[in-house]
Amino acid sequence: MQVATALIFVSIALKASLLAVVLAAVSWFIHQFFIFPLFDPLRHLPGPSASALQNHFSQVMNPSQSLDTHERWTKSFGKTFKFHGFGRHDLRLMSFDFRAVTHVLTSPAFEKPWQTRRLLARLIGRGIFSMEGSEHKLQRKIIGPAFTSLSIRNMTPVFVQKAQELCERWDSILSDEPSAPALDTEVPNQLSEGVIDVAHWFSRASFDVIGLAGFNYHFHALEDESEEIYLAYRRMFKISDKGLGLRGLLDLYLPQLRRVWPTRDTTTIDQSLRQIDKFGKNLIAKKKNSLATEQKHPPEIKEKDLLSILIKSNLSSDPLKRLSDVELLDQCSTFLLAGSDSVSVALSWCLHFLALHPSIQTRLRQEITLGLSSYGLPHVSLNGDNSDCSADSGFAEEYIRPLPLRSEGNNSHKAYSAAVERLPFLNNVIREALRLCPPVHGTIRVATMDDHIPISHPITLPDGTQETQYIKIRKGSYVHIPIEGLNYCSNIWGDDAQVFNPDRWLNLPPNARSPAYPGLGNMMTFGFGPHSCLGYKFTITEMKMFLTTILPRFEFSPVDDVQISKCNSILTRPYITDKWELGTQLPLQVKKLRAV
Repeated sequence: MQVATALIFVSIALKASLLAVVLAAVSWFIHQFFIFPLFDPLRHLPGPSASALQNHFSQVMNPSQSLDTHERWTKSFGKTFKFHGFGRHDLRLMSFDFRAVTHVLTSPAFEKPWQTRRLLARLIGRGIFSMEGSEHKLQRKIIGPAFTSLSIRNMTPVFVQKAQELCERWDSILSDEPSAPALDTEVPNQLSEGVIDVAHWFSRASFDVIGLAGFNYHFHALEDESEEIYLAYRRMFKISDKGLGLRGLLDLYLPQLRRVWPTRDTTTIDQSLRQIDKFGKNLIAKKKNSLATEQKHPPEIKEKDLLSILIKSNLSSDPLKRLSDVELLDQCSTFLLAGSDSVSVALSWCLHFLALHPSIQTRLRQEITLGLSSYGLPHVSLNGDNSDCSADSGFAEEYIRPLPLRSEGNNSHKAYSAAVERLPFLNNVIREALRLCPPVHGTIRVATMDDHIPISHPITLPDGTQETQYIKIRKGSYVHIPIEGLNYCSNIWGDDAQVFNPDRWLNLPPNARSPAYPGLGNMMTFGFGPHSCLGYKFTITEMKMFLTTILPRFEFSPVDDVQISKCNSILTRPYITDKWELGTQLPLQVKKLRAV
């Protein structure tokens, strides 16, 4: 009898619990879809219409549609407007008003959404990209000194070394030789050319760069793609490039699914993360041991990689100024993503633009060869004319000779770096390429409290009235920052905003001059405010060293009948149109040039 009574009570309790869950779900649904939207202040803003459950994600986030969408919406609704997230109940804000954008990116009232942070933390740990609030502020303060101008200059030999190795590999490919020729080998009489997937090779080279500049570790990715950690990262980011999909969204909201119902992709990512975690722990331990005995070594071999700089600054007696080993490990993963893939993507797009604009490519090559001729860079014959290449002409054929690397007693790399910085057209080409193809297509913020976003351009509301001071936004609303859209905005950059024109940087329009970064105007490629990219000098300097090494030796042109498109995953990657299943690719026709 007692057992039966207990079972009855258990049954009643279970039914009551189930009923409570159902009622809570129904209540959430009613509030989310019917009540909250009635009080959302964004409902008063202009914006594109759509059915109740229709979203605008493809128009906003797909690079093949977003530029036309931005142009059409700004003409129809002005600089600031609403659009549908997951439906009419999920109204979101987008603005091309720099005053509004600046407020959102600098106010503590706005943060990256938890979904974005969880996704990034899953791949690269709780590093500076994944953190908010006081944790992010502390990490940024500690990491900042690793990206000073002096630190970047000390990395210049690594950039040049890997750029030279990349040239050797391309020489070998184009000459159809089993191994790369020595740098002082004569160029064959017959110019060699062929198709090279520059995106793939830049990915390998940039990974080697961050290995040495970030950790003083050799991945040897340019030599052979077999290093364990390199392959672990490549497998992981190949999966992430597919996008979230339905299963990815479920994993994001219900992370326990990865344990109880793993898929091939989640298993691969978990295995890769375990390999990376083990590698990082060993690397940090060795680095600490090395730095602890640094005083026993002569000054010229002191390590100056990013991780060493972080660990050195981490020796403070104040625990609030130190990173734990776990946090150091997370920063290592962050460096590998930001310092390799983002740079390789930027270099790939830059060569793509130069291939499409041969006159600009030739002009840049001439500036490089003439401006750096005293550093062993050869003059280049673009037409293969050998008339002035005889031994007695004074212009013997030769490749670029490598600069002395990692020698404190030799300042050649400092002088070379300074000379590269004095190449104005190179600077403008890189800025223009970064403007038109920022590695990150856009970013998103969520309001953590009710707020008023100031505006500088009036908003015409659907009833014909105007809002001239601010936008009301409620807690929990999302704001999309269209990085690429702002970089293409004709109201900022002029009527030729969609044209690759490096000379625009000689005389920027007034709206483009407000410096988000010194020398970069209002370009949003590296973000703005507390979450702006600390490594932007690293990226630009690496791009300069690669281009000054590559362009005097090779000429680039598009491959016939191959169209290149953009895919917006974590980064905006190139691929052959209609062949995304083949992954990231940017094939170019590459011709070896004669040095004269």
